[in-house]
Amino acid sequence: MKKYVVCPDSFKGSLSADRVAEAIEKGILNFDPEALVIKAPIADGGEGTLDALVPKSDRIKLTVRSTDGSPVEAEYGQVNGVAVIEMAVAAGLCLVKEGERNPESASTYGVGQLIKDALDRGFGKIMITVGGSGTNDGGSGLIEALGVRFYDADGKVISASGGALAKIDRIDATGLDERIKKTEIVFACDVKNPLVGERGATRVYGAQKGADASMLDRLESGMINYADKLALASGRDVRNIEGCGAGGGTPASLLAFGNARIESGIESVLAAIGFDEKLRGADLVITGEGSIDRQSAYGKAISGVVAHARQRKVPVLVLVGVKGEGADELLDLGISKISAISAIAPSKEYSIAHADELLTRLVPDELKSFN
Repeated sequence: MKKYVVCPDSFKGSLSADRVAEAIEKGILNFDPEALVIKAPIADGGEGTLDALVPKSDRIKLTVRSTDGSPVEAEYGQVNGVAVIEMAVAAGLCLVKEGERNPESASTYGVGQLIKDALDRGFGKIMITVGGSGTNDGGSGLIEALGVRFYDADGKVISASGGALAKIDRIDATGLDERIKKTEIVFACDVKNPLVGERGATRVYGAQKGADASMLDRLESGMINYADKLALASGRDVRNIEGCGAGGGTPASLLAFGNARIESGIESVLAAIGFDEKLRGADLVITGEGSIDRQSAYGKAISGVVAHARQRKVPVLVLVGVKGEGADELLDLGISKISAISAIAPSKEYSIAHADELLTRLVPDELKSFN
C-alpha cells in the first residue's frame, strides 16, 4: 500500500487549501483505490493560515476590539494542541474601509484579547500569524489587553495605539498576565524588517496602512520612543531583531516581555501540523499552489515542504494552476516534477472555475511516473 502526503497551499482566487487537498485525494484514489492518503493543507504563515489549518466547525469565536476599536467577531483555532491566531482577524487592514484607515488610532488590543482567551483555555503554545495588519503600535495594544499599563509624563494612563507611542513616559508591566511568560509564543513571519529605521515597520509598511509623509515621521518618532521604554521596562532591547517590524511591530511586545520568538511562516505551520511525523513511511509528497515561479523558492510554502521531504528522501510532485517564469529552476530544490492544470484546460478562465475537477483528472497521469 502506497502512502501519499497531500499538503497543498490554496489556489488563490479559485480553491481553498483543503479543497485542493480533497481534489488531489480523489485523483489518487481513482488511480490507486488502496492508497493511504494523508491530507495536510498548509499555508505560508500569512493571511489564510487559519482557513488552511482549522475547519470552521472547530474554531473558537469571540467578540473583540477591531483595528479601529469597534467590536468585531473574531475566531481562532487549534492544531495538535497549538492555538493558531491570525492577527488580521482582529487587527487587519481589511477590517477598516480604505478611506478610514489610520495607523495612529489603530491598535492590536483585539489580538491580545484572543491570546488571553487562549490562555484561559489552557493552551501552552500559541502561534500568531502577523500578515495583513492594519496597525503600527508595536504590539502595545496586545500587551495592554494582557495587563500592561502605559503612562504619560503627567502620570496618567494612556490607551495604546500607534499615535500614543510618542506619549509613553513609562511602561508598567507588573500587571502583565503571568501565564504569558510560561507560554510558548511563536510569531509566524517571513519578513526581516527590524522595529525602527529605514527598513523598519513604519517606513516600509506605514504608507499602505494609511499614513502620509508627516504621519510616517510621527509614527517613527513614537516607535523609537516605544523601543526605548520597552528596553527600560523589560531589560531587553528588541529594536534590531530581524522580523520584529512585522505586523506594525507586533512581535516587539512579547519578545520584550514574554517567552516569544519569531519563526519562518511555513516552518511554524509545518511544526504545528506535525509534518515531519506525517512524512514517516511516505512514498510521495504532493504539494502545490495557484501559481509557481522562481520566487516560490524564497520562504514560500512549497519551498518549506520540499526541504523537509528532501531531508527524508521522499520525492515531491508539485501541482499548480500555472507555471510562471523560472518555475523549472525549482527542480534544483529537490522537486521531482512540476505540472500545471493549465496544460489540460481550454482557457485560463476554465482552469480557475474548474480547478478541482482538473486536479482530479491530472493526478492519475502524473502518478504513473512514480509507480
